[in-house]
Amino acid sequence: MSDISNAARLLETLVAFPTVSHQSNRVLVAFVSDYLSELGVEHHIFPDESGAKEGLIAHIGPKTEGGVILSGHTDVVPTEGQSWRHNPWALTLEDGRYYGRGTCDMKGFVALVLAAVPQMLAQPLARPIQLAFSYDEEPGCLGTLPLIDVLAQHYPRAESVIVGEPTQMKVVTGHKGGIGIKTTLRGLAAHSSNPGRGVSAIAYALPLIEWHEQQMALQKATASHSGFDPAFTTLQVGTITGGTALNTVPDECIFESDIRYVPPQTAEDWVAAYRAEAAKVEAAMRESHPEASVTLSDIDIAPALAPEPGNAAEELARRLTGDNSDNLVAYQTEAGHFQTAGYATVVCGPGNIAQAHQADEYITADELHRGAAFLSKLIDSLH
Repeated sequence: MSDISNAARLLETLVAFPTVSHQSNRVLVAFVSDYLSELGVEHHIFPDESGAKEGLIAHIGPKTEGGVILSGHTDVVPTEGQSWRHNPWALTLEDGRYYGRGTCDMKGFVALVLAAVPQMLAQPLARPIQLAFSYDEEPGCLGTLPLIDVLAQHYPRAESVIVGEPTQMKVVTGHKGGIGIKTTLRGLAAHSSNPGRGVSAIAYALPLIEWHEQQMALQKATASHSGFDPAFTTLQVGTITGGTALNTVPDECIFESDIRYVPPQTAEDWVAAYRAEAAKVEAAMRESHPEASVTLSDIDIAPALAPEPGNAAEELARRLTGDNSDNLVAYQTEAGHFQTAGYATVVCGPGNIAQAHQADEYITADELHRGAAFLSKLIDSLH
C-alpha cells in the first residue's frame, strides 16, 4: 500500500489555513510556493484583481506540449452554522478518517499532489506534469479562467486535465453546467392604504419566480435518459429580499436563482430565455411607472462538462484506475472551463462528494491511499 504519511503532514498544514472563499488564500499559496521552491520546481503565482487571492501553476518535466494538468482549488466553504465535533481548522485522525474543513473538497487531493512532487522530479518524464491550483472555485469557478489564461501565457500546452474533485477515484466524464443570476426589480413605493399609486416589485417578481418552476416542470416532463441524476435541467430561486414595511408597497425586490443545465444545452440559451421573460415583466411594470426596471446581474456561469468518449484524459484515467463505468454528476467543477478551452478533461479524485461542505467533513485513509497510488501510476506512465 502506498505511503501517505507525507501527504497527511501536508494536509494538516493545508487544513490549518482557513481559506474560506470570502477570505484570502495567500498564506496557503505562500506555503505551497516555499515547498516547491525547496524542491527546485518552477512555478508561477498570479493574483486576482483585488490582490487578496492568488493562484499557482507549476511545471515539472520537459518544456514540451502534450502533458497532464492536475487541477485543484485552494478555497473552501464556510463552517458557520454547522455543528462540528472536531476543530474544522485542525486535522484530526479518528477511526481511519481525517477530519477537517477541505479534507475532502479538495485539500486532500492537493496534499497528495504535493507529496508526489519528489517522485515526479525523480522520474525522467517524457511528458510534463503541470500543477494548477486556483482560487474562488466555490463561489462559481471564478479563478479558473484567469488560471487557464496564465497557463497559456507561460507554459507549453498540455493534452489532458484531471480535475481531482472527490469521485472515490471513479472516472467522471460529464457534469451539469451551472448558472447563478441575481434579479433586481425596482418599482414605486406607496402607502398600503392606496396601493394603486405604487408598483409592487415583489408582486412583479412572482411571475419570474414562477417561471423557474414552470421551466423545471417542462424540463422534467420532456426529459430523456441523460445519465444525470436528476436527468433534467433544474431551476430554483434560492434567496429573496424586498420591502421595507408591511404598510408600504415595496419598491425593490432582489432574488437569486440557480440553473443546473444538462449538456448539450448551453448557458447562453438559458440566460437569453430568462432575459426575454424579464423584459416582458419590465414592460408590464413600466405601463404603470416608466422608470421601473428589471435588471439581471452577477451572472456566474460554470460550463458543463460534456462527455467526449475516448478523449485522451478519459483513456488515461481509465487505464490508471481500471474504472470503465459511466459516471455523470449533477455538481459543477472547473472541468467545464478546461474543456471549453480545448483540453481533454475528466474529473477523478479521492474522497466522497457526500462529505463535501458538510460538518465534520472527512476523507478516509483508504481514499488517500487510492489517490496516492493513482498519482504514482500516472507519473510512471509519463516517463
